[in-house]
Amino acid sequence: MWTVIVLELFITFFKLGLFTIGGGVAMIPILQNIAVNEKKWFTAEEALDVISVCQSLPGVIAINMATYVGFKRKGLLGSLVSTVGVVLPSFVVIILVAKGLSAFGDNPYVMGALGGLRAAAMGLVMIAVYSIAKGVIKDWFSGISSLAGILLIEFTNMSVVLIVLLFLVTGILRSLWNTRREGVLK
Repeated sequence: MWTVIVLELFITFFKLGLFTIGGGVAMIPILQNIAVNEKKWFTAEEALDVISVCQSLPGVIAINMATYVGFKRKGLLGSLVSTVGVVLPSFVVIILVAKGLSAFGDNPYVMGALGGLRAAAMGLVMIAVYSIAKGVIKDWFSGISSLAGILLIEFTNMSVVLIVLLFLVTGILRSLWNTRREGVLK
């Protein structure tokens, strides 16, 4: 039984790594659909938590998500298999692309294909942003916090790590405030 789960993890993440164009963020809506709707590994709320945790960690979100999901499904072996599964296609494809671009990089058809890939990747990233926003922005606080985070990243030189920590602390303080306020109202 465990070999079926491990094989399923490898195949799932291998296909994600092979067919997700645009990087790890573009993988989010596809992985959400697989993990929540198809395989029922997580609820929609749990999937948002997985995305939040994996996005907050250092490294590539695709690898973080594969490692996390694999670990939740089958421990250390699951995380190893999922991570290898998601990385292997990129490793092979990037070697082939590097060789091809060296030989055909100036070809107008190759340049056109790359333009099409960029457009497809942008579409996938926009779907990921919409999908995450739909699940995260549930009240005025999360809406204002999201907007403030975007503005801080775009218009200040503040480190993204500091911005994440700022909103982590803000979320904790809000939860403490709400818990205390609810206790007083009872």
